[in-house]
Formats: sequence, structure tokens, C-alpha cells
Amino acid sequence: MVKKQNHCSFCGRGEKEVALMLNGQEGFICNDCVEAAHRIVCENLRQKPADGDTYDVEKPLMRPAEIKARLDEYVIGQDEAKIALSVAVYNHYKRLRQQALSGGDTDGDVEIEKSNIIMIGSTGTGKTLLARTIARMLDVPFSIVDATVLTEAGYVGEDVESILSRLLQAADYDQPRAERGIVFIDEIDKIARKGDNPSITRDVSGEGVQQGLLKLLEGSIVNVPPKGGRKHPDQDYVHMDTRNILFICGGAFDGIEQKIAQRMNTHTVGYNNVSVRHSIDSKNLLKYIQPQDLKSYGLIPELIGRLPALTYLRPLDREALRNILTEPKNSLIRQQKKLFAMDGVELDFTEDALEVMVDKAVERKLGARGLRGIVESVMTDLQFSTPGSECTEITITADYVREQLAKSEVL
Repeated sequence: MVKKQNHCSFCGRGEKEVALMLNGQEGFICNDCVEAAHRIVCENLRQKPADGDTYDVEKPLMRPAEIKARLDEYVIGQDEAKIALSVAVYNHYKRLRQQALSGGDTDGDVEIEKSNIIMIGSTGTGKTLLARTIARMLDVPFSIVDATVLTEAGYVGEDVESILSRLLQAADYDQPRAERGIVFIDEIDKIARKGDNPSITRDVSGEGVQQGLLKLLEGSIVNVPPKGGRKHPDQDYVHMDTRNILFICGGAFDGIEQKIAQRMNTHTVGYNNVSVRHSIDSKNLLKYIQPQDLKSYGLIPELIGRLPALTYLRPLDREALRNILTEPKNSLIRQQKKLFAMDGVELDFTEDALEVMVDKAVERKLGARGLRGIVESVMTDLQFSTPGSECTEITITADYVREQLAKSEVL
């Protein structure tokens, strides 16, 4: 007796013609019809299908306070910069959700524009660490690029469009996802205008790059080489829309404090000015930074206007450096203890040893990076001699720290 073959109630194909047949109370449906129905439902409800074409409006948003709390686990202090970044990222999500719900049609509704952000802070204060920490918690593509390698089109170096190539790679070449991504442009101060008069020479790695960035930051259709590298006529391009890409810029802007001081002391006449000058925190002039200070430093006004959210990172004081050693999840001391634990050795530091390392970091004025260099100098000899030895416990004392630092300074 031949067994009766079940057929899909939608397309009519038999169960031998499809990979999977699902049965219901009064009918059947094949796997192909299930997938087709899923795409139709997603398209009508503006939800995210399996291929990631549109934004998932059902996924709960991370609130600014939640984003900042995650940043607090890895970055010490810098509350002003954390709040600015948290708000920028949160608003970026809300923009995506608004567009997904409206289907890109903003007629009769308020269209929310993106607010690119720029962070100013001396070396070692945590600009790049903030960017990397945010990258770990986001569900949108995130890439970090270095502005120092960029040059104007036609000159040795990378084209400005290579910034978007990195984002496309981070999205696994899924263009719709990449067009909702976030880009962190590091060392933005290195493309400052080299001279006050722009007509003296052609500044191909300074002002020329700033002008090339304008169309990316504002939002336009850009021809992007999918694999990166130089642009050439025979290459196939990906046409990326940058209107929904959030740009975060960061730079040390070494010496900008002098520009701030000059601006704040412009008017020196009158009794009121004396009281104002006494209230100025001379040790942290970055807190008074304004867009005109960036213009004085060498950024063109058009670029500054496309980075409306301006924030700063405080110089790390002694207390912050001390906390960086032990408090974050990936603190320097925890990293060292983990490395030695992998060799079966229990590592410990005395309080006096930590204080000596912090004192040396304050003296060198290199921020958290300088602190890491000091820890590495102190631990190098032990990292060389301990593996393979019978040692199971090590305690780092202040005298040992001083001895190792004196040796490294002599060398």
C-alpha cells in the first residue's frame, strides 16, 4: 500500500520536494513558505529579519544611565565624557528606531538629526579606552580608525573613504548594518591646519583631510572601496549612505590649554575680571574649552560645525591613577595577577608598592599609559624568571619597586 504524501497547504509541493514539512491541525506548511512568511511579517511590522536588513524595534534600548554604568566598570572617573558618550549613543539608537517605525518616511513627523561628538583630552586619559569599551556593548558595527594615516586623494597615504571600508569590514560586508554603525576617529588633532594662512601651501594631510571628512560627517552617498586601499577607476565601489552613521572623534590637542588661556584673559580691565580669574581652575583648563579654541588650534569651522557635541576628559590626578591600578575589571594589577596565576603563582602587592608606582606615574605625566609602562618595568624580571621555577607565592614590596625602577632608569 502506497503511503499518502502530505502537501504544503500554501505552495502545494509534496514533502519529498522540500527539506522540512510542518503539520498543523488541518494542514501543512513547508520550510520555504515559513521563511517567506517570516520576511513578510518582518517587513510589515518593521522588525529585524534574519538577514539584518532593518533595525530591531522590539529590542529594548540601553538607557544612558545603563551605558554609563557599564563604562564605569572599565574606566575610572571622566563622568563628563561618559555622560556625553552615553547620551550620543542612546540618541543614535532612538534615531534608528524612529526611522524603522516610520519606514524612512518623516512626513508630518520630526526628523531627529545625529549629533557627532568630539572628545578632547591629554594622552593617557582614556579616550580610546572609552571607545573600545562602548564597542563591546553595542549591537551595531563599530570601528576605530586613526586619522594620522589619512591624506588628500591622490597623495601617498589612505583616502578618507577608507574610514568607511573599516566599518564595512566590521559589519561583515552587510551594507545596511554598516550604514547604522558608529565610527571612532582617533588622533583627530593630527589633521589640524599646519599654518594660519591656508593659501601658503597645499596641506594634504591636514586641511585637505578635514575638507574630505566634511561630506562623511554631514551625511551623503560616498563611493567606498569594499576591500580598502587606494581608489582607482577600475575598482568596484560600494555606495554607502553616511546619514545614519555616528562619528565620535578624539584627540589630545596638545597645547590647546594655551589657546584657552589666551581667550579667557582677553579682557583684563575691570574689577569683575579679577574675581573671574580667581575662580578659574588653572590645573584643568580643558573644562572651559569652546569651539573657537578648536578653530584657533587649526580645525576648519566647517568641520567643527559638524561635531556639535564637545566634551573633555580631565587630567588624571593621583587618586585616579591609584584607582586605575586596582578598581576596573581589567585593571593593571588584576592583569598581572592573572598572568602569574596561569603559571600557578599567587601574586600580591603591598600598599606601599602601589603608592611608589603611582608617585612615579605622576612624575612622568603620561597618564594611564605611563602607569602601565611602570608596572611592566617592575614585573619584567619576575615574568622572565618565575615560569618553570618552584615559586608559588610572590609579594611585591615598595623596596623592590624602587629597585626595578632605578634599574630601568639607569638603562
